[in-house]
Amino acid sequence: MTSLINIGFGNMVAAERVVAIVSPESAPIKRIIQDAREGHGTLVDATYGRRTRAVLVMDSGHIVLSPIQPETISHRFVYNDLEVCDD
Repeated sequence: MTSLINIGFGNMVAAERVVAIVSPESAPIKRIIQDAREGHGTLVDATYGRRTRAVLVMDSGHIVLSPIQPETISHRFVYNDLEVCDD
């Protein structure tokens, strides 16, 4: 069963496919976002025009932009794991 995590505005990602959740502030992350946007077709912008606060790196090479803080998303991972374990 695939576990989905809400990354804002009702958008979901498969928890098992997330490799990293990082802040978009550093230069290397900004380059990764720009490369994905320019030509690789691997950028998924789920911000709805809001400021990007978290960047999710997926195991498929896709880059997902989220308007939610990385800490908030990571807490959702922990909460989701607890829910699965309770069954």
